[in-house]
Amino acid sequence: MNGSFSSDNLSNGMGNLTISDRTCTGVLCSHPLSRDIRIESLSLTFHGHDLLVDTELELNYGRRYGLLGLNGCGKSTLLTSIGMRELPIPEHMDIFHLTREIEASDMSSLEAVMNCDEERLKLEAEAERLVGQDDGGGEALERVYERLDAMDASTAEKRAAEILNGLGFNKMMQAKKTRDFSGGWRMRIALARALFMNPTILLLDEPTNHLDLEACVWLEETLKKFERILVVVSHSQDFLNGVCTNIIHMQSKKLKMYTGNFDQYVQTRSELEENQMKQYKWEQDQIANMKEYIARFGHGSAKLARQAQSKEKTLAKMERGGLTEKVARDKVLVFRFVDVGKLPPPVLQFVELRIAQYHQHLAEKLDLEMSALAYMMKEYPGNEEEKMRAAIGRFGLTGKAQVMPMKNLSDGQKSRVIFAWLAYRQPQMLLLDEPTNHLDIETIDSLAEALNEWDGGMVLVSHDFRLINQVAHEIWVCENQTITRWEGDIMGFKEHLRNKAGL
Repeated sequence: MNGSFSSDNLSNGMGNLTISDRTCTGVLCSHPLSRDIRIESLSLTFHGHDLLVDTELELNYGRRYGLLGLNGCGKSTLLTSIGMRELPIPEHMDIFHLTREIEASDMSSLEAVMNCDEERLKLEAEAERLVGQDDGGGEALERVYERLDAMDASTAEKRAAEILNGLGFNKMMQAKKTRDFSGGWRMRIALARALFMNPTILLLDEPTNHLDLEACVWLEETLKKFERILVVVSHSQDFLNGVCTNIIHMQSKKLKMYTGNFDQYVQTRSELEENQMKQYKWEQDQIANMKEYIARFGHGSAKLARQAQSKEKTLAKMERGGLTEKVARDKVLVFRFVDVGKLPPPVLQFVELRIAQYHQHLAEKLDLEMSALAYMMKEYPGNEEEKMRAAIGRFGLTGKAQVMPMKNLSDGQKSRVIFAWLAYRQPQMLLLDEPTNHLDIETIDSLAEALNEWDGGMVLVSHDFRLINQVAHEIWVCENQTITRWEGDIMGFKEHLRNKAGL
């Protein structure tokens, strides 16, 4: 089942839309019947902008990949291209790309998870076709039967109920109609269905966004055991450390592959970049010395001129062989909230207290046909354009990104527009509800730094253990209609959740 491409996509015109937005090319270099995929000469364009140019993608069976890159580099677009089979992925490999919540219907959440009729029919037809082959279907037929067994009605309900339970659905909620759930909970049902389908290739884009801490811990433990091919985009370093066996880094229009989890990737990348920088400096010194020698002695005595010519040949050879490139550093964004000065406690008694609240639905407030700059000018009339440009720039949105329609910005870039809009009000207290959704890892670190340097007050709701660890002075637990203070750090609380769930 390709979750990103279904009949309702076609009926609402999505199918047509995506074809014109994206162009994707690549050559399959692995064996068409292999369970490992290697695609070369991969290029990806979105709205006329090159996101990837002539690069390689390797996905091996049994590996779990974390896809990393700065906001706007094209991670979600790449996942969509894989999910829509715009890349040459063998037909025998089924793909599930989780893109939207389960539709609101009269089906119970349990029924919605188990509703795989379309997939079952497809597999039965495939089994029939394989049986008719000269070799009797071989290994491919075994795989199809394996997947049909997984959908066996006698075991399906138990499996589906276990998955839903892990994602926070009790017995009563499992019997409730999907139309009676909010979008966030219907997204959990869709995630449960993706896990229930157990596809050959599972594509997840920020799967923890709609989850609470308990469900995040359960999902991390579940995905650790995923034995096929998983590609996940996540802003949570903690989650990537727990789940991933490999990292794919999207940078400078290329895909770079690393073995290991997030921490191992950081270490390996740092070592490789240090060696690359040393080699680059050595080459540049050599080139500078040779050029200086050629300029000084190229027209001197015969002996010196001969040596200068020899150096010219060496230089040409070096350039032909390809010089080491300078290390492309990630552009580190600096968030900055304007200091507000101290207020004596109790702060909430101040009538004039300026409070700003960030929540997940603020993006719906944006007029996506407008540019970020035009939107800020409309929201804060009477201000000069340069002042508004600076306000947006403080949150890492610069140049073209400020003036293009916001519908062409990534979700992470839209989040930054919202932060700029909030910060311009100079709040004394920030209420942050899941501020890391759609932000890349580097941006989250900048946000943490800005919050730590800022002198205002903050209440944070987050499923990102690392951000909580970076900024929270106290941890409050809301359960059973009461709030209690947790005596310990957030990693201790994570361990407590793990033990409580019996993981």
